[in-house]
Amino acid sequence: MDLLNVYLLGGAAVLLAAVIAVRIASRVGIPGLLAFLLVGLALGEAGLGIRFDDAEATQIAGFAALAIILAEGGLTTRWHDIRPVVWLSAMLSTVGVLASVTVIAVCAHYALGFDWRLGILIGAVVSSTDAAAVFSVLRRLPLRRRLSATLEAESGFNDPPTVILVTVVASDAWESSSVWEVGGLVAYELVAGALIGLIVGFAGQWLLNRIALPASGLYPVSAIAIPLLAFGAAGLLHASGFLAVYVGGLVLGNASLPHRNATLGFAEGLAWVAQIGLFVLLGLLASPDRLDDALVPALVVGLALLLLGRPLSVLLSAWPFRLPWREQAFLSWAGLRGAVPIVLATIPAVAPLAGRAGLFDVVFLLVLIFTLVQAPTLPFLARRLGVTAPDEARDVVVEAAPLDELRADLLAVAIPPRSHLAGVWVTDLRLPDGAVVTLLVRNGRSSVPDEHTRFRVGDQFLVVTTTADRRATERRLRAVSRAGALARWWGETGGEVPVRRTERHD
Repeated sequence: MDLLNVYLLGGAAVLLAAVIAVRIASRVGIPGLLAFLLVGLALGEAGLGIRFDDAEATQIAGFAALAIILAEGGLTTRWHDIRPVVWLSAMLSTVGVLASVTVIAVCAHYALGFDWRLGILIGAVVSSTDAAAVFSVLRRLPLRRRLSATLEAESGFNDPPTVILVTVVASDAWESSSVWEVGGLVAYELVAGALIGLIVGFAGQWLLNRIALPASGLYPVSAIAIPLLAFGAAGLLHASGFLAVYVGGLVLGNASLPHRNATLGFAEGLAWVAQIGLFVLLGLLASPDRLDDALVPALVVGLALLLLGRPLSVLLSAWPFRLPWREQAFLSWAGLRGAVPIVLATIPAVAPLAGRAGLFDVVFLLVLIFTLVQAPTLPFLARRLGVTAPDEARDVVVEAAPLDELRADLLAVAIPPRSHLAGVWVTDLRLPDGAVVTLLVRNGRSSVPDEHTRFRVGDQFLVVTTTADRRATERRLRAVSRAGALARWWGETGGEVPVRRTERHD
């Protein structure tokens, strides 16, 4: 029992220390991952003296944590934001990765004397952008939707190709398989992973909307378990689990789910716990005594990636889409690295590969240094390049709770800044016949709205609707939020993709 108390005390202390560290990190504009890595280093050999060198256990725990992080990324990504940039993101995740690997392999071979296999391996390891780093930094920046959506989708899509490439290069398949066999393997894993994610995601959507669970807290648990089910199923079928979990989460996150906001909040909290545990573990695995020898290779590979590999990958991927040079420049600088490259570096660490010993330290130091350089400069660079969109309107947030026995739903609506719901009279909402506004919360005070009530920014209100009219009610609320009471006149129907229109001033 005393041992259990010690573990619980230590775990809670580490968790709270990481939370405080990420609060400090957010104030200076750097990802929380750096704070978590430093906590791990402080607990390790050079700090409290905890010795941990099990790369294989770190790899298993890392893959599990990445699955949770990608599931949360899919659940919180809006399809109508990324749909216009899916092909661009796919190009960055395939053609862009190959271009980046090639550049880094050439630089590592000629500048550092690495053999070609090791050069390709380190290029594959560091070519994947990190979902946790991208989500934590970019979602706080008021970027144009196309840019933020491209970077988020890329970070979700480029993990599977790099994981497959690293696994092949580090294994015996490098010598025993032809290029065509490797290409066929990659194609199968990606296609099968995407299909499994779609099937599991749609099946989970159907299930959650048709069963009445005995407690509302079970809905978030089920919603996070479904993408993880896709990850496990894909792994058993030798497909890409990372693509399956992201696609499954994307399908589920864009469905009409009961207790949606509670579900997304639970997924976000679980992803934070996964990030904290993963980065602390990676910090423990790194040894400061070994990092001196890794400094020069980390700088050479990092500069090759930042100044040559990433810009070339963006240039080749964005060329067919005629992306403006300013947006290409920002995409080049905003390719943040984080947990994914460090976790991938544990794959060759447990493989019988010559020269692999210092690879983990090189990647660890590269991520540490270049995240410190890139992340704090992103807000300044976005403003200088003119790619920000601070005044872009946001959709209302609608939370649904099922009232199964009554065949009704309760919708909670929050009015954000720039929403055209502000200034609209309750009677001008023109909701379907089966829906009615029942309660208004303003400045912490609740009241029952009437025909004299006019909405303001920051208001929250409840709508009771029949289950049959729920979708129509949500569409009407989105339409009014985007275009005001005359939404139908302006061609806005409240669908998933906002209608393009010129700016109006009501």
